[in-house]
Amino acid sequence: MLFALFAAALSASVPVTPVSDRVPSLNVEALCKATADTDKAMKLAEPQSAANCMRDETAAKQQLDSIWQATSVAVRNRCEGEATTGGFQSYVDLLTCIEMADTANASTPASPPRGASRIRNKP
Repeated sequence: MLFALFAAALSASVPVTPVSDRVPSLNVEALCKATADTDKAMKLAEPQSAANCMRDETAAKQQLDSIWQATSVAVRNRCEGEATTGGFQSYVDLLTCIEMADTANASTPASPPRGASRIRNKP
């Protein structure tokens, strides 16, 4: 009983931010190391280094920090799922998914037909 009261008092005094209200913490180091290793193994002319990959991931995280609150919870949840499946996690993938969703949502509906087309399309 005393423990329950202590836990309740402690939780009441600490502000809690729901996880969905901030950009998730992703382990991008594993992705960057694997990408650099794969590029080297494939003997690409311009392989991406782990450092460059980390720079890209950091830049994407900074962009996400600025748009996260304005993004709908449904889009955040869907994109977070997409960016973390397949064994690797990526802020670049998360940002790309959100940007694509924003573009799709911003598309304006087609305007109604004019002229002869309007007459033909009457029920």
